Amino acid sequence: CVLETHGTKRSAFLFLGRNFYYITILRDPVSRYLSEWRHVQRGATWKASLHVCDGRSPTTEELPSCYTGDDWSGCSLQEFMDCPYNLANNRQVRMLSDLSLVGCYNLSVMPEEQRNKVLLDSAKENLKRMAFFGLTEFQRKTQYLFEKTFNMNFISPFTQYNSTRASSVEIDKQTQQRIEALNFLDMELYDYAKDLFLQRYQYMRQKEHQEARRKRQEQRKILREKQARLREQGENSSSTDYLGNVERW
Repeated sequence: CVLETHGTKRSAFLFLGRNFYYITILRDPVSRYLSEWRHVQRGATWKASLHVCDGRSPTTEELPSCYTGDDWSGCSLQEFMDCPYNLANNRQVRMLSDLSLVGCYNLSVMPEEQRNKVLLDSAKENLKRMAFFGLTEFQRKTQYLFEKTFNMNFISPFTQYNSTRASSVEIDKQTQQRIEALNFLDMELYDYAKDLFLQRYQYMRQKEHQEARRKRQEQRKILREKQARLREQGENSSSTDYLGNVERW
């Protein structure tokens, strides 16, 4: 996702005098995976998506399809998990990382363990460099960080929806562990993202408190100076009245 802003000092890149920021929202990997499964089960596909990397699209050997026909509608969760080419696996890491570092979709460029490390490190670095990212499980904190980062205010507060299509799916512990294993890179990225997100939130809150304290101090200083001027004016007025009375006496 790209956010366009104007008149700011930081920018991801400059285009026609406009500043752009890359932003994203991350989600708990298990919930995100189940949500994508339900989406695919209803007939959704990503056929229109271009998986272009280093100027070319992957071959069918590099990126085989998990299904035949027009879509994968009606697939069971077991079928969804069993496809080794399923792009739902570790999707957040893959979409945040620089795939060109690992040879794009060519899995033979480097060993799997090395490939995973490079992808995860790249995703973490890109996330850290983003001006803003949020977490779906912290809607109000996400709104707060967005508003403070870009000096914008939403007209209504974000709502925390705990009841979603993913939450309606009941899975046993074994299935959850399998989903976590299939998304082990996303799990590690999400832990990193949550820690970084809360650090940014705490920093912004401290900054806000410091600014509020500074304003209070300035207001007290202005009030003290005003009171001092009033006392001085009162003393001068009393002296003038006294001298005037002395002359009359």
